[in-house]
Amino acid sequence: MIKPRVLIPCDVKTIGMHPFHAVGEKYLNAVAHGADAWPLLLPAWGDGTDLRSLTEHYDLDALLDNVEGVFLPGSVSNVHPQRYRGSTPDFTCDAQRDAAVFPLVETALTRKKPLFAVCRGLQELNVALGGTLHARVHDVPGMLDHRENDQLPREQQYDLAHDVDITEGGLLADILATRRIQVNSLHTQGIDRLAPGLTIEARAADGLVEAVSLPQSWALAVQWHPEWRFDSDPHSERLFKAFGEALRA
Repeated sequence: MIKPRVLIPCDVKTIGMHPFHAVGEKYLNAVAHGADAWPLLLPAWGDGTDLRSLTEHYDLDALLDNVEGVFLPGSVSNVHPQRYRGSTPDFTCDAQRDAAVFPLVETALTRKKPLFAVCRGLQELNVALGGTLHARVHDVPGMLDHRENDQLPREQQYDLAHDVDITEGGLLADILATRRIQVNSLHTQGIDRLAPGLTIEARAADGLVEAVSLPQSWALAVQWHPEWRFDSDPHSERLFKAFGEALRA
């Protein structure tokens, strides 16, 4: 049986003196083995150091004809604030990824392709549909510090950090069959104004939105990182299994 195919947009990373288009192995691993799908990497097609824009080079409808879904991975970069506030960033952005992701999200949702998003992916989905972001959640009065401790070893950075309360009757509650779970937390930005049409699926204790869905199609986004060692956490396994089932449906 041919496995479902999943588009995953790349980040642009500088290695040495050269820009490369890349996706973290943890995301590929979870999509391949958790959703039992074929991950296909999509270049970040905005203007780059060595790349002339590919915006007019791709036909997104034709591309989506040949895949079953889309996965938006996390990243150390952030959505450019001009996408939602019109301000100049003072943090790391990836305008090339933005150039690919926003039309990809719009077309995928119009085509009702299953979409699963993690961390930056949740933020992209919210901004794509008209929402805004907190640039630094930890600077917002009353909010927790949701960042990882970058002085710790990598494995400890992904330790469970706080609870999230899951909305009763939602897609996430249906997948996980529980009302509260513990999650890791490795992000600086988060949802400020929720985009029209999105449904809140989970919140942290400080009220920050931790998961959203789009009722009109199978679209789910979470702020934490279920891809990390997904097969050692039953909730993460269920998330990727549900994505795989949506792809096959």
